[in-house]
Amino acid sequence: MVKFDNTTQETLEEFRAEEEEDLARMMADKYGVQYVNLSGVPIDTNAMRLIPEDKSKEYEMVAFDMLDNEVDVAARIPSESGVKKMLEKLKNEGYQPTLYIASRNSLQTAWKRYEDISYASQRSEGLLDISRESIAEFLEKVDSVKKAKELVEETLGMKKAVRITRIVEIIIAAALALDASDIHVEPRDDGVRLRMRIDGVLRPITALNRETYELLLSRIKILSGLKLNITDESQDGRFTIELDEREIEVRTSALPGPNGETIVLRVLDPSRLFLDMGKLGMNERLQHIVKEQLDRPNGVILNTGPTGSGKTTTLYAFLSRVNKPRINIITIENPIEYHLEGATQTQVNTSEGYSFFEGLTAALRQDPDIIMGGEIRENETAKTVIHAGLTGHLVFSTLHTNNAAGAFPRLIELGIEPDIMSSAINMAMAQRLVRKLCPDCKQKRQLGNEEKETISDIFDSLPDKEAKQSLWPQDEIWTAPEKKTDCTTCGGMGYKGRIGVFEAVLVDEHIEETLRSAPTEREVREAVNQQGLYTMTQDGIVKVLNGVTDIEELRRVIEVQ
Repeated sequence: MVKFDNTTQETLEEFRAEEEEDLARMMADKYGVQYVNLSGVPIDTNAMRLIPEDKSKEYEMVAFDMLDNEVDVAARIPSESGVKKMLEKLKNEGYQPTLYIASRNSLQTAWKRYEDISYASQRSEGLLDISRESIAEFLEKVDSVKKAKELVEETLGMKKAVRITRIVEIIIAAALALDASDIHVEPRDDGVRLRMRIDGVLRPITALNRETYELLLSRIKILSGLKLNITDESQDGRFTIELDEREIEVRTSALPGPNGETIVLRVLDPSRLFLDMGKLGMNERLQHIVKEQLDRPNGVILNTGPTGSGKTTTLYAFLSRVNKPRINIITIENPIEYHLEGATQTQVNTSEGYSFFEGLTAALRQDPDIIMGGEIRENETAKTVIHAGLTGHLVFSTLHTNNAAGAFPRLIELGIEPDIMSSAINMAMAQRLVRKLCPDCKQKRQLGNEEKETISDIFDSLPDKEAKQSLWPQDEIWTAPEKKTDCTTCGGMGYKGRIGVFEAVLVDEHIEETLRSAPTEREVREAVNQQGLYTMTQDGIVKVLNGVTDIEELRRVIEVQ
């Protein structure tokens, strides 16, 4: 029997490989297509995902490169029916495949890259099966930003497929454990940054290497139903996680940039939604007024403030209070953030011509008692909201103004007649969210002279005499620690949770008379002083003196002067 040494064996294998490549070149000439040796070209795993691994091996073909909707596909025998079927499928999906011929050995080299791809397990109804045990495990472990960072960094040393699965589970569990509203994955010149928005402030978690980012990006896109081959346009998607008998929805936004796509995941956990008005942060007098207005059968209640100021949560709390079996509630949202039992909720779809205006018009034909609409931005929507309030419906809507008094001049700018507006609107509110001081690590500090003067000026105009006497003057106020602590309650952040600061304009007889003359914002503010309601600044300062938040945090969200 002839025996070969290792060198001879390697030479024979190289010879067979060369023969196989020569045969592939001949086949390419025969079919009039290009030849490719996949052992010597970079393989795009995003392209590979277009053909599932089992089909790729069955048909002896692989997608190996992609630019926009143009896809390069290599096959051993292009005349095979499976190859033709797959190419037709790609065309039907909007791709433009270019066919190459490759040897079996070359294809086997590419197939090894499937090990790098972690396919998400998704149910047909769009629910994502993430390991509940893993999520529960990480929820127990994550008690701070530091711990989230440690867990992610431990995972970076794992094998690729396992690594990406674990990172997805960790960042979602960390977001839930830390009450983060958003997860940011941001490619930059110097690396990839992972951050989370906790209590309204972005906190850095850790840095990811480029390879992990690319795999994580693909995984998130698959989960969210985004197109892998689109990298130069923004995309929006979503996926849902079932956990502890509740559905947590994750909204995905992909935005192209010079260093790659930035991904932001908005985490919507129904257990975070405060439907108890007493937990929103309104003082007793404002709560009493709001409840009276919610009991009215018609009119418009406006809530104003920038994005992220808590307007949606407040409106959901209002809806929860008035939600009864005998009441027909219809909402027009963009998007629907939380399910409200008993209400008919509809979502804006501008690409299909279904805007807030169309939604409001349709809702009025559904015999509603209460309507919650989105932001009033143009004349048609403004007129429809006002008309609904005047014709026997209670309407909740939002405006983008800096304060409650500014809602009225804004509506006049949008073409609403002052007389009609004054009859339709019951109340306009404004709000912001401030972080609450951690109860376990907050500290007292001396007030500076300038701070004392500022607070004293604000308190001089405070309508609540009892609060004046009980809260002022003070020499010290509560504040977050200057340096990071080891506090386990807040993870060393100094703040835990958020609360609203509010102001409102109640449309009583005096305000109604004022509105008829098309007043400026300043004139509305002067008229509302007689109502004895706090401004946002006054409400915030009262919360500062009560140790709920600190003056630095209040200044972050509103002007204190």
